[in-house]
Amino acid sequence: MADSVLAKFPELTDKWQYDYGVVFKGLEYIYENTSDEKYFEYIKKNIDYFVDENGNIKKYSKDEYNIDHINNGKAILFLYRKTGEEKYKKAAQILRDQLKTHPRTVEGGFWHKKIYPHQMWLDGIYMGSPFYAEYATLIGQDEAEEIFDDVAKQVILCAKHTKDPITGLHFHGWDERREQRWANKITGCSPNFWGRAMGWFAMAIVDVLDFLPQDHQSRETILAIFKQLIDAIIKYQDPETGVWYQVVNFIGRNGNYPEASASCMFAYALAKGIEKGYLDSSYVKALERAYEGIIYRFVEEDENGLLNLNGVCMVAGLGGNPYRDGSYEYYISEPIKTNDLKGVGAFLKASAWIERLFK
Repeated sequence: MADSVLAKFPELTDKWQYDYGVVFKGLEYIYENTSDEKYFEYIKKNIDYFVDENGNIKKYSKDEYNIDHINNGKAILFLYRKTGEEKYKKAAQILRDQLKTHPRTVEGGFWHKKIYPHQMWLDGIYMGSPFYAEYATLIGQDEAEEIFDDVAKQVILCAKHTKDPITGLHFHGWDERREQRWANKITGCSPNFWGRAMGWFAMAIVDVLDFLPQDHQSRETILAIFKQLIDAIIKYQDPETGVWYQVVNFIGRNGNYPEASASCMFAYALAKGIEKGYLDSSYVKALERAYEGIIYRFVEEDENGLLNLNGVCMVAGLGGNPYRDGSYEYYISEPIKTNDLKGVGAFLKASAWIERLFK
């Protein structure tokens, strides 16, 4: 699949967009597994298109205050780790600076975007928090303690406000003001459990734990949030296919469908969680069923011997224009795409960690 990405997407440079960062992260893990320089060179070539010698980032605007724009920073930190080049450090500091002034909820949670005021979305934790935590270990050591506390706060606040006490699943978004049409007037939550949103959240937590110190006062709380999320998700794993549906809790409901990106994200969180010891070996069965289901259900070879990943929801959000109301009908109406990079990147991440686990 990694070689298929290199062949089908030689350049990921048209926009500074978060899905590229998911692919770069998957390729980073595959590079670490294989030591094949072509994967490193691919990440470097594409990031170097955006990052100039002074560390300025082309096509990026801090003033948008869009948490999605932080995600590619993980690839910048990877390149800084590998090369020590100053331009990557400067570019990472630019993204860190966005977080210094990024608007927040009353309790201190990052808004998803300036255009989505007073809202936290599950997706945003993945976009911002792992970069932020890794930045603290690599570049921001002098402010590391403060950053780790802030990272932990983001995860804990998002979990607190989005978790459904009945199912243990997490709603896609939360509006602290209860102003949005999609927001429940009592809880502030959006009305449905979107698979990929929970996938982002699961990946975010397992990635944050790479950098959050072992003795941090919130580490155990975050591990508990992770395990509770995984336990809730496993209850909704399709018994027939082993994968997960677009709207997770409505398996087989009219219009709902098995969705690749969420399935790959959950497989990644399971594989890495087991490999790191956050989950015990009793979770291996769910992981094996998931990965077999992903391969069988979503992956196909084309006439050139390259792989495609089918069944990825192209995009889903809340609010905006045209207005997205978070209804069941809304989530199943978004286009389904082949080789959407959010899904492909998640597949690479899952595959790399499954390989590590089963070695």
